[in-house]
Amino acid sequence: MSNVSSTSTAEPVARLIAALHRLPGVGPKSAQRLAYYLLQADQQQVTELAEAITLLKQQITLCSTCLNISDAETCVICRDPKRDVAQICVVEKPMDILPLERTKAFKGLYHVLHGTIAPSEGIGPDQIKIKELLARLQDSTVREVILATNPNVEGEATALYLQRIMSPFGIRITRLARGLPFGADLEYTDEVTLTGALEGRQQLG
Repeated sequence: MSNVSSTSTAEPVARLIAALHRLPGVGPKSAQRLAYYLLQADQQQVTELAEAITLLKQQITLCSTCLNISDAETCVICRDPKRDVAQICVVEKPMDILPLERTKAFKGLYHVLHGTIAPSEGIGPDQIKIKELLARLQDSTVREVILATNPNVEGEATALYLQRIMSPFGIRITRLARGLPFGADLEYTDEVTLTGALEGRQQLG
């Protein structure tokens, strides 16, 4: 919580600082700077920001195919006829798609798990989107699944579990190459490293 109290700051400003401070990566000083910036901004800029946040919650849904965020039933990637439907790249969260797309090295589709298996936190296979992934493998269209979970304990455990349950489908299962440092998140990885990890992906099993 912010250390700004309502006794020294007007209540609406203190509430905004506290709300901004709850955002990831926003410390107390950054929250204060943002709040006072918005206080001095013109009404149109503040209104546009408020409307954008409201529309984000009202109009964004999950793609019915890959579970990426979308403003329609299917996302722009799944709607693209140029994408290779025989390849699915499995990621943990929607943000992981962005750096992979920036590489321009992957032309297939995605599947978003919305988490990883983490028994210590009470998260098992049923709490993430694994059943939806298996359903996509039923029609024999998919020839390769690339496991792009993050190179940390939870990501590795999830990748091993997916490899085991997908093996009966007889498809090629690969993992991003070890160019990714252990503990790194895809969303913070540069395009050159990710491109190399995609091109050097290794078959599992």
